[in-house]
Amino acid sequence: MKKVSLHWQILIGMFAGVFFALLMVQFDFGKSFISDWIKPFGTIFINALKLIAVPLILASLIKGVSDLKDISRLSKMGGRTIGLYITTTLLAVTTGLVAVNTLQPGTSISEETREELVLAYADNAAEKKMAADAQKDAGPLQALVDLVPSNIFKATTDNRNMLQVIFFAVFFGIGLILIPEKKAKPVKEFFDAFNEVILKLIDLIMLAAPYGVFALLAALVVEAPSADLFKALGMYAITVIIGLLIMVLIYVLLVKIITKKAPRFFINGISPAQLLAFSTSSSAATLPVTMERVQEHLGVEEEVSSFVLPIGATINMDGTSLYQAVAAVFIAQAFGIDLTLGAQLGIIATATLASIGSAAVPGAGMVMLVIVLAQAGIPEAGLALIFAVDRPLDMCRTSVNVTGDAAVSMIVAKSVGKLKDKPVEKHWDDHYQK
Repeated sequence: MKKVSLHWQILIGMFAGVFFALLMVQFDFGKSFISDWIKPFGTIFINALKLIAVPLILASLIKGVSDLKDISRLSKMGGRTIGLYITTTLLAVTTGLVAVNTLQPGTSISEETREELVLAYADNAAEKKMAADAQKDAGPLQALVDLVPSNIFKATTDNRNMLQVIFFAVFFGIGLILIPEKKAKPVKEFFDAFNEVILKLIDLIMLAAPYGVFALLAALVVEAPSADLFKALGMYAITVIIGLLIMVLIYVLLVKIITKKAPRFFINGISPAQLLAFSTSSSAATLPVTMERVQEHLGVEEEVSSFVLPIGATINMDGTSLYQAVAAVFIAQAFGIDLTLGAQLGIIATATLASIGSAAVPGAGMVMLVIVLAQAGIPEAGLALIFAVDRPLDMCRTSVNVTGDAAVSMIVAKSVGKLKDKPVEKHWDDHYQK
């Protein structure tokens, strides 16, 4: 008997987690039971994914760059990748601004609710503001300085240093291209084998995915704020979600027009990664799954996916940039501030640049939002208005981030002749056929 597909197992785990949490909160001990005995399994699952994120980037990116055998091909692929990522980010920010100006969710917040939210989340807002201030004070070229690690071993100890790991991997791969092939061969063979080991570890971790997302969603439900606060921010959340859905539609259309692949093919191929991104709120944690889905189910050859996707997980935050645009204008509307066209154009530029520097971890977009607010002259205390629903929206926008990475990888692969007509599916599905 054929077993249930991976994405259906993850969906079942998500809904079961929500239902179980809603049932348990009816009992006095329910919340503490989930926090003490269920949530740790979700944390373990996320940690396992993060555990292999850096080794995967090192192995796959070194292998992918060295397989190009020509630096000109690397330059060609890199230029198209960065160009597409910037283009989709600009589209996302513009989409967010159109949605928030059309629906105007900020006008629905009463003075009483605004004061309640500001008071409830003042500490969180202050913490994010401090982090953003530290980043603003770093200087205009600090991002370039931070790109080059002084110690690669130190860089690999923190998933927030993904760009440094990517820099080293690309640099190392270029070195392999430039030395004689005979001397490079044993090093390449090592990373080929290392990459296969990492992919097998992903197989093993994903066997526990339904249980991991069950624990994550159960914990989210019991830790959520009161329903009254969610009602007050309902229009804001709807606006963000509408914008994110429009971005998914844009990705599907781009894939259809450029790669000639059916929308159903694309969505079915990437859906397990989307669901995992929704559960973990981390593009970095989802990266191993995204890479395997893109390679084995969407037909992108490894030398493209191993280059495009790690970069995308670090700099391509379309969902995050859209959310920043909506949140900034929403907060301005809530405080009765009328933003000019120039201010909103400034939001487009700032949100685009901020999304590039946003870490691929949960909540990082909130830190970057402070910079967007400051640029537009919007009160930073307004951050407190959106904290109540930030976590579920973070989950949604991370799914969009991952979808954008997958779409760009297919488009780049098509442009360089590295997109297979009929991908050969293996790895996880092999487990499910047995």
